[in-house]
Amino acid sequence: MKKELFLENSYQTSCETFIEEINENKVVLNQTVFYPSGGGQPFDTGILKQGNNEFKVIKVKREQGKIIHYLEDATNLSVGEVAAQIDWDRRYRFMRYHTLLHVIAGHLYNKFGALATSNEIYEDNRARIDIKFEEEVPEDYFAVMEKEIHDIIEENHLISTRSLSREEVEKIPGSIKTVINLLPKSIQTIRLVDISELDEQACGGTHIKSTNEIGDFSFTKIKNKGKNTKRIDMILND
Repeated sequence: MKKELFLENSYQTSCETFIEEINENKVVLNQTVFYPSGGGQPFDTGILKQGNNEFKVIKVKREQGKIIHYLEDATNLSVGEVAAQIDWDRRYRFMRYHTLLHVIAGHLYNKFGALATSNEIYEDNRARIDIKFEEEVPEDYFAVMEKEIHDIIEENHLISTRSLSREEVEKIPGSIKTVINLLPKSIQTIRLVDISELDEQACGGTHIKSTNEIGDFSFTKIKNKGKNTKRIDMILND
């Protein structure tokens, strides 16, 4: 894989590329706009177009260092040039959720020193994040937390990315808002996603350009997941 274009521009929806391998219904491209499952964010879906034929991409995964595009049916597809296009509505919804999760993690880190232990964006328009607090937080705080996050979103913080060596990142205070051992030691170059004046953390996912693109959301449930750990479930109110 020469280029993972989704890391350079999350808004790029298509590209001209080249099929390097076909194995039954599994395809490897020399560059791709398709995001593979990872970091709690689901894969992109979409199509590959070759000549007059369109091929539905139904799943995308990393396997043995390659991004594998699973097709519904690869009949008549051949090694060579191809156009790739993602389902933009699906991708954009995941981008908004992903940035919302970063806003929550950054805010709770700044306020309480809390760390995200896991998160997940679901395909049926919902997401959740698990947060471990350093000490017990009064229950009445969680009644006002949603408003605090809404206020941050409306401040319209800009979002940008940069990549640094793992050694450099580990020297930046607060750059890892997740448990550091969630990042395998084999990863030596780390991409940081910065939400201006709020948060910077390691992430390989796709994000929007500013927090106001998140739009309206609601917390649907907040529950205990162990000592000083909360699971926050949420939905976008579209």
